[in-house]
Amino acid sequence: MPKSHIIPPVSQSTTSFTGVSLFSGCGGFCEGIEQAGIEVKVAVELDKYACETYRHNFPRTPLFAADIHQFLTPDSNHRKDYKLSKGIDIVFGGPPCQGFSQIGARRPDDERNELYKQYARVVEELRPRLFLMENVPNLAMMNKGHFKKVILEEFAALGYSNTVMLKISADDFGVPQTRQRVIFIGTRDEDEFPFELASFCERVLKKLKVAKAVTVDQAIADLPMTVVHSGEVMDYPEVSKPSAYMKEMRIGMTGLVYSKSDKRRRAIGKNQATKLYNHHTKEIQERRANLIALLEPGKKADSLPKHIWDNKRPEKWRRLHPDRPSHTILAQMHRDLSEWVHPRLNRWITVREAARLQSFHDGFVFQGSEWQQLKQIGNAVPPLMAYALGQLAKEVLVANQHEQDTACEAATGDLVQQVLMLA
Repeated sequence: MPKSHIIPPVSQSTTSFTGVSLFSGCGGFCEGIEQAGIEVKVAVELDKYACETYRHNFPRTPLFAADIHQFLTPDSNHRKDYKLSKGIDIVFGGPPCQGFSQIGARRPDDERNELYKQYARVVEELRPRLFLMENVPNLAMMNKGHFKKVILEEFAALGYSNTVMLKISADDFGVPQTRQRVIFIGTRDEDEFPFELASFCERVLKKLKVAKAVTVDQAIADLPMTVVHSGEVMDYPEVSKPSAYMKEMRIGMTGLVYSKSDKRRRAIGKNQATKLYNHHTKEIQERRANLIALLEPGKKADSLPKHIWDNKRPEKWRRLHPDRPSHTILAQMHRDLSEWVHPRLNRWITVREAARLQSFHDGFVFQGSEWQQLKQIGNAVPPLMAYALGQLAKEVLVANQHEQDTACEAATGDLVQQVLMLA
C-alpha cells in the first residue's frame, strides 16, 4: 500500500485568494479549486444541463448561465454584481476542446477552437495575478504546434509573457485515471515573478504527486453490483475495509482532502439521509452482454475471437482492469459506454462509478438525464487534479507576494536610512 495516495499540502498560507471560473461545466474544476482554499466569485457556463448540476452542488456560488461572449461586456454591471472591482487573483477554466481532441475529426478551423480567445478576453478585462487554462494534449501538437504558439503569443500581448505550458497526468495526483492534459499557467508581467516559472511549477507539482496510482478496484469496489433506474436512489453501501481513496469518496468518512462536512456541503446536504445517487447505467442487450463476457480485465476488442470482432476500432469493446487506473473518461460515454465495461461484471460502468473514476465524491450529485450526466462527467476537470492545480496556483502567488513584500521592506529600510542621514 502507498504511504499516501492523496496530495499533501506544500506550504501553509493564511492568505485568502479569489478566482473566476470560466467554462465551468458541472463544477469539477471549481470543486478542486475551492477545496484548495480559493473563493470562487463567479462561475460562467452556457450548457443548461451542466448549470443544473452546478447550481445543485454550488448553491452559494454566483453562476452566470449564459454565453461567455456576454460576460463582462462594456454595458454590463458584472464587476459590481459579482464583486470583482477589487481585483481577482486567479482566472481558471478549460475552453471546450473538441476541436483539438483525438476523438473525432480534428479541425483547425473548428469554431470551438476560438473560445480560448474569449478566455483571453476575460483575462485581459480582469487582469488576474495568475491564470490557469486546461486543455487536451493535442492542442500542443495540432498543426505542428501552431495553436500553442498562437496562444502563448496572445497572452504575451496581453501582458502575460511569463506563460508556460505544463503536461500533466491525472493519475499523478490521486485520480484513478490516466487522463493526460496540458495546463497553461501565466503571471502578470508587472508582478515580475522572481523564479523561472516552468521549473518552479515542476518542483511544486513533483511534491504534490502521489506515491502510487489509485486503481479501479480501490476506487469503485465498494459500490453495489446492482443498479437502479435513472433518477432513482439506493441505500448507501456498507464497507468493512475501505481503501484510502474510498475514504476520500464516501459520504460518512473523512479523507486527507475531503472531510465529512466538505461532502455534505454539496448536493447531498447536511440533513438528508445518506443515500447513493446516480448509480445507474445504460441498458445492455443480450448480444452485447454475451460479447463483453468474453473480455478479460484490461482487454480490448482485438482480444476477442475473430468470428466475433470485425477488425474495426479495437477500443470499441474495452474492459477496465481492476488493478490499474482507468483509461480516460470521455464525454462520448453518453452515446456509447462500450469502452468502459465494468472490471468484474458484465455491464457498463454506472454514472456514479464514472464519477468516482473522475474523483467526484459521493456527495456531489449529478442532475439531468443519464445521457447528460455522463456527458457532464466526461467533460469535467477531475476535482483532485484541480485541487493540485489550486495548490500550485497558491504556491506561485505566495512566492510572488513574498518576493514583493521583501523588496518593499528593503526599499522602506533604505528610505529610513536616508532620512536618518539627513536628520
